[in-house]
Amino acid sequence: MTLTRAAGGVLAGLEPQQGSGRDPEWLVDARLNALQWVGQHGFPTHKDEDWKYTALAPILAVPFEAATVASGSRVTAEMIDAAAVDLGGPRLVFVNGHFAPELSRLTGLPSGAVVTTLAAVLTAGSDRLEPFFSHAPGEHHAFAAFNDALAEDGAFIHLTSGAIVDEPIQFVFFSNAGGVPLISSPRSVIIADSGSRATIVETYAGIDGDVYLTNAVTEFVLADDAQIEHYKVQLEPVTAFHLALLDVRQGRNSRLTSRSVMLGASIARHEVRVLLDGVGAEVSLDGVYLPQGDQLHDNTIFIDHAATNCTSHQLYKGVLDGRGHGVFNGHIMVRHDADGTDANQKNKNLILSDRAEVDTRPRLEIYTDDVKCTHGAAVGQMDEEALLYLQTRGIPLEEARGLLIYAFVHEMVDRIDIAPLRTQLEPLVAGRFRKDDRPVGA
Repeated sequence: MTLTRAAGGVLAGLEPQQGSGRDPEWLVDARLNALQWVGQHGFPTHKDEDWKYTALAPILAVPFEAATVASGSRVTAEMIDAAAVDLGGPRLVFVNGHFAPELSRLTGLPSGAVVTTLAAVLTAGSDRLEPFFSHAPGEHHAFAAFNDALAEDGAFIHLTSGAIVDEPIQFVFFSNAGGVPLISSPRSVIIADSGSRATIVETYAGIDGDVYLTNAVTEFVLADDAQIEHYKVQLEPVTAFHLALLDVRQGRNSRLTSRSVMLGASIARHEVRVLLDGVGAEVSLDGVYLPQGDQLHDNTIFIDHAATNCTSHQLYKGVLDGRGHGVFNGHIMVRHDADGTDANQKNKNLILSDRAEVDTRPRLEIYTDDVKCTHGAAVGQMDEEALLYLQTRGIPLEEARGLLIYAFVHEMVDRIDIAPLRTQLEPLVAGRFRKDDRPVGA
């Protein structure tokens, strides 16, 4: 079934679960409501403001099948280690959206830190997840609603008040379609109670040549004074598609830092929505995206300043080659009572080919006077004088080109505070635009 007809087909697949007791009644209702909404409203088009630069036709044309636990049985520990460096702490591995306990590690956790899976929480009969599914269908868009309908597993973390996890908690989402186009719908929920602190690292990867769609939702709820450091690494093969929503709600004096590195997928969208709902909350969002060949990388950001004295900072950098297409669609809203807001938004792009395209749209929407807000965007090409200077110093053209590109993006890599992760990503970013590494069509 293609996604344009998927609602009815998936609904038929869910019907047996209503009588099986597998899902609680509230979740069955939420799934059905989400599917009905998708069936009535369809998927986004270019007429939708936040999707106007992202062509979805290649995704909607594929006859995807919903991934099952059995569909990922051929994945080995060596494959996971090759895709995601082991950071030494707790590690949850999901294959085609389903937990793989034999590839995971849940040891070394301090008291007050619960690290488990969405499926385990649902199986335990808890209603603690109901608020995450009880919103109106289509609150964000059809793909988020589709995740409501299909999500069966993902990571679940609950940090009780004052809990501190020193080692990074790692999520690895690995896809192995096995020749059948699959859609996986991981759903991860991280609840950080007051004064808690942790680092979360998400990695998305898969088998080269496989055609599949990852449709992921990750939700953070930070209570007062909670601190979360978050990293996302997207390394999907160029034959795959990646659509993801990071949804964040922050309480008083909470702190979230989120950094993304986007390298893979044919069409990739990293959407971030942040609600600063407590006085003095702070969020910092950084991202680097490097589309080449025919890749499209879309970064859509919405930060809602709903409380006083909150701070938000954004810095996204893109390097585009071949027919690569980059999108930065940043929107900051400052509400009427959000006095003392400090918001800064920057987007910088380096275009290496006359066939590459970038659409950058930083926006401020301000409804109060007592604010300090700035935004800006820049698009440029390689500095020919700097390139010539390096060549006159004996540096070959391609090496000089690589040095200038890496000089542009190294600031983003240097912001990665986890040394093993930074060591993994440095050569991937530095070697991204060497001629002998470019895919066909670059």
